[in-house]
Amino acid sequence: MLDYVALAIMITVIITLLYAVIAIHDISYKMAKGREHPHQDAIHTAGWVSLFTLHLIWPFLWIWATSDRPERGYGFAAGDSARLDALEQRIRELERSGASAATGSATEGQS
Repeated sequence: MLDYVALAIMITVIITLLYAVIAIHDISYKMAKGREHPHQDAIHTAGWVSLFTLHLIWPFLWIWATSDRPERGYGFAAGDSARLDALEQRIRELERSGASAATGSATEGQS
C-alpha cells in the first residue's frame, strides 16, 4: 500500500514541478504583454527557448520585458527626445562653424 502512496506522491511532485517550470518561463511574456511591449512575441518565443537552456537566459528576458514602458518607452520621456534633437542640431552648427573657421584660418596662412 505504501508503495502506491509513494508512487502517487512522486507523480504529483513531478507534474507540479513540470507545471511550475512552464509557468515560470511565461512570466516575462505576461509582463511584456501587460506593458504593451513592442517585442512581446519575441520575448514569448525566447521564453520557450529558455526551457531548453534550463532558464539560463530567463533573467535577460525579465530585463527585456521590463525595459519598455508605454508612457515613456525605453527610458526617454517625450521632452528628452526634443532636447536630444536640439543638442544634436547645436553640435552640427558648432562643427560647421568650427570647420569654416579652420578653413578660413588655413587660407589666411597661405596668403
